Amino acid sequence: MPPVSTVIDAQARAELKSLFASLAGPVNITLFTQSNPTQACVDQRRLLEALVSMNGKISLKVLDLVYDQAQAAARGVDKVPATLIDGVRELGIRFYGLTGGYEFSSLVDTILMVSTGESSLDERLKKLIAGITKPVHVEVMTTLTCPYCPRMVHVANQFALVNDKIRSDMIESSEYPQLVQRYGVSGVPKTIINETHSFEGAIQAEAFFLELLKAVEPEQYRRLDETIREAQGLRRVGRAEEGHTYEILVVGGGPAGMNAALYSSRKGLEVALVTKNLGGQITASVENYLGLGEAPGVDVIDVFMRHLEAHRIAEVTGVEVTRVEATDRGFRVTTLEGRVYEGQALIYCAGKEYKRLKVPGEAQFIGRGIGFCATCDAPLLTGKRVAVVGGGNSAFTAARDLLRFASEVHLIHRGDEFKADEQLVQEVTSAKNLIIHRSANVKAFLGKEKLTGVRISASGGESGEDLLVDGIFLEIGMIPNSDPLKGLVELNERGEIPVKLDMSTTFPGLFAAGDVTESKDKQIAIAVGQGAQAALSAYKYLYSKGLTKNKEEFKELWQ
Repeated sequence: MPPVSTVIDAQARAELKSLFASLAGPVNITLFTQSNPTQACVDQRRLLEALVSMNGKISLKVLDLVYDQAQAAARGVDKVPATLIDGVRELGIRFYGLTGGYEFSSLVDTILMVSTGESSLDERLKKLIAGITKPVHVEVMTTLTCPYCPRMVHVANQFALVNDKIRSDMIESSEYPQLVQRYGVSGVPKTIINETHSFEGAIQAEAFFLELLKAVEPEQYRRLDETIREAQGLRRVGRAEEGHTYEILVVGGGPAGMNAALYSSRKGLEVALVTKNLGGQITASVENYLGLGEAPGVDVIDVFMRHLEAHRIAEVTGVEVTRVEATDRGFRVTTLEGRVYEGQALIYCAGKEYKRLKVPGEAQFIGRGIGFCATCDAPLLTGKRVAVVGGGNSAFTAARDLLRFASEVHLIHRGDEFKADEQLVQEVTSAKNLIIHRSANVKAFLGKEKLTGVRISASGGESGEDLLVDGIFLEIGMIPNSDPLKGLVELNERGEIPVKLDMSTTFPGLFAAGDVTESKDKQIAIAVGQGAQAALSAYKYLYSKGLTKNKEEFKELWQ
């Protein structure tokens, strides 16, 4: 199919009529435009009317973004021109901007695919795609002069045809410069998944599935990726064994714990890593880690993991350490499930976890309406009412992320004065869809199967006001996961572990690193450095006790 503009010449019409003769089922096209249409709206309407005239199985409905706002909101349309392609059922396939140039082939291919209802994907891959249960929003940034962009658009549309949870948007970059700026588009095609994960270039369907998993099901992606890398001989990590005493035992799988394990392995020590999850509290976007620049958090975790897993390390993930004890051989840690792991020296890097309000309904609705990452979940709450609890920078940052998507954002703060930076406060409070509740306490979370609201009251008051919301984000700070160490070391008033410059604690052989320590600044770079220092200090400790098997190399390092 040759590239076309807004005018379909006679030869192109003949070719299209021949192609459309094979249409099986109906194709329903909806165009959202506006009363004072842009040139792109005018051209797109002319193009679609020409296509509809070629075959009776193709229909066109034209709506106005403002006058038909209820229908636009229901379909998630927020800009024009928007072209929605549906078959016998509504689909998440839409084109934003003019579908001219090379993107005309994307439009035609989609009409043919929707008519048959067949994606032409491999059956095994279709089953994997159908298994995705979380909402996915795919945006493919294109230009009309890019011959590679239609390949990526087609793959995204194939996925949307297979799974109704997946929404695929083609976005013509020149029509929406604000999106080009937001996503930092310097080359096309650039694909963005749920506004947090992106990649450039046109890739095959199998590779795109892995990118989707990386963005929306990171644990499943890691398991699949680990299996592939093990088969390729790139992953040297084994499983930690109970009943075996390791030279170094690392608790926690965030940046500090991963680097502590890596450094320990590099020094020839037998090391085991015990953690609830790998990655710790790495945020959705990392902007200031040396050498990486701005990168999605999942990509940073992936880089750290691949480096770690190239070394001989024993690990056990998905477990929570509940008790740490000193033994005559070093240390013993016990998990919530009753598993026991031992080490001659212990590096504790269990980090922090989000504070809880401990009010009725909280435990029931965490993960079912109550969340902790507005950056990750904001696109899923488009057009809905949400609340943010807190008054510091994290609460205002969460509110800012949500304001672009939610119809209403309630900011609930127990104090009268905010603790966030003044510039951030001014930016957020100027939004028309923000509602502030000062001096308000959360009394309960409401709902049955899922969260439907929150009850608040004025500080010190008993009577409550019920706010109807679809989601709530708790941004009230974090607490260190230091309870398992109580009785072994003295904690400060915040529950953090005091450490010396070499990351040692008051208990011999016990070291700590990362956010669980009393280090004032909680940053990835600081945690990584502390993890390295803790490993080197633990190495020195083992050497001083005559416990390490690799004494010669150690002597060269320290003497």
